[in-house]
Amino acid sequence: MKNKSRDTKVITKVNADKVWEVAWTYIRTVVDTVREPFLILDKSLRVLSANKTFYIVFQVNKEETEGELVYNLGNGQWNIPKLKILLEDILPKNTFFEDFKVEHDFQRIGTKVMMLNARQVHTTDTNKPIILLAMEDITKQVLLEDKMKAYTKELTLEVAKRTAELEVRVKELERMNKTMIGRELKMVELKKEIENLKKLVHNGKNGKNGKHSNGR
Repeated sequence: MKNKSRDTKVITKVNADKVWEVAWTYIRTVVDTVREPFLILDKSLRVLSANKTFYIVFQVNKEETEGELVYNLGNGQWNIPKLKILLEDILPKNTFFEDFKVEHDFQRIGTKVMMLNARQVHTTDTNKPIILLAMEDITKQVLLEDKMKAYTKELTLEVAKRTAELEVRVKELERMNKTMIGRELKMVELKKEIENLKKLVHNGKNGKNGKHSNGR
């Protein structure tokens, strides 16, 4: 019975190793076809593998990447406090995190804004969990958004300025309009007075003419 139990454990271990090899081959194949930079880490946060995009984007090679602690990659360019919190505190409790934005000045490629996604994967052997860490470079989108915000702010200020100028102009026109209306009213009154005077003069002449005719 003991030998049979021991044989069963050996077979189970062999099967687990085969499953792991198949799974590992599949994972590496899939990861290598992903367009975003991608890392596969072990439970100690050391790099098991990285895809081609990661090497191209961060200008590093396989020899200085695989087997290294993630924080030591690229002369410590991934030694980011926020990343440590994500990998060491958040990930173990939640098994995954999504869309965490990290902005960092990388030594070789300059300032980048990365959107990080990670998932902890457990195989049949619970002592071999792996972490899939994907990173999306959203620097261009962020720069574009910042430009759009700056443009919108500038446009809003310009519109406010123009609006204020128009309000001042409208008030000036209203004052001018009131002045013109006032003058027109005065002109109308003057015309009425002139007409009345003309009538008085005309009536006065007629009256004088009438007296002369009666005197004859």
